[in-house]
Amino acid sequence: MVSIIAAIYNQLDMNRLFWDYLKKYTDNVFELIIVDNCSTDGSREFFESLDDENVTLIKNTENYSYPHCQNQGIKAAKYDCLVFMNNDSLVSPHWDSRMLQILGKDGRDVVSFGTNDRLVNKQVSTKIQRRWKYVKYPIIALFGQQTFGLKLMAYLCYGKWEKYTEKMFSLYGLSLTEGFSGSAIAMNRSGITKIGEWDLTQQAADFDIFFRTCQRSELVGDIKPIVVINGVFMHHYRRLTLYNKYPPFADAANLITIEEKWDAADLKRWLKIISFN
Repeated sequence: MVSIIAAIYNQLDMNRLFWDYLKKYTDNVFELIIVDNCSTDGSREFFESLDDENVTLIKNTENYSYPHCQNQGIKAAKYDCLVFMNNDSLVSPHWDSRMLQILGKDGRDVVSFGTNDRLVNKQVSTKIQRRWKYVKYPIIALFGQQTFGLKLMAYLCYGKWEKYTEKMFSLYGLSLTEGFSGSAIAMNRSGITKIGEWDLTQQAADFDIFFRTCQRSELVGDIKPIVVINGVFMHHYRRLTLYNKYPPFADAANLITIEEKWDAADLKRWLKIISFN
C-alpha cells in the first residue's frame, strides 16, 4: 500500500492525465494526497469531484513552498511507503510493485525513479533530454498545456508508452545508480525517522534530501544515499508550472539556499556523486 503526495497549483489538464495514469498503472492499493495551493483553474474542483475514498484533498488558502506541502502530506498519509511526486509526471505499468522490491531493502529507505531528468548514465540521460527538448517546445507553442498537446508530446517522445517503459525495464531492470530524479522520490517511515521530514527552509528540497541521506550514511551508516531505480521509468514534463506564473510563496521568508545550509566541502563531494563524472 502506497501513499502518493503531490502539491499542485493549477494545471487542470495535467492533473487529469496524472490521475488517469496513476489509476491505470498502479498495482497496489494507494491513496492520493493532493495539496492544493489555491488553484484557480478548476483543479481543486476536479479532485473534489472524484468519487474515490482514497483521494484526500488538502486545501491551502495560499501558495506554499514544496517542503511545506510535502510535510502536510506526510501528516495526512496512512501508509508506510510514501511517494512524493510532481503532478506533471506519468507513471509506468507496475511502477509501484517494482519500486517496492527495492525500498526498505539493504538500507534503501529513500529511492527515486528513472526519468527523463536522470537515467542510468550521462549518455543515456543526455539523449533522452535532447529528444524531450525538441518535442516539448514546438508542441507547447501550438497547443499550450491542453490534454491533446500533453499526450502528443509524450507520444512523439516515446511512442507507445507501455512498450517503451517495458523496454526500459528489460534493459535496466532494478539496477541502481546513485543520485535522484526530484520529480518522484519514495521514502518509507523508517527513512523519515532517520533523516527527518522535508526541511522547510529548502525549496531545492530534493537536493537537500539527497545530501541528508549522504550525511546520515557517512555519520551513522543506517541508511544509504538515494539511488535511481533505472528500469522503473516515469516521464516528467519538467517545469510546466513555471508557465503558470504561480503566486509568491506564503512562506518565502523562511527559505534559504542550499549553499547557506551546507558546508561547501560537503556539497562539492556529494554533488560529484550525481555529476556522472
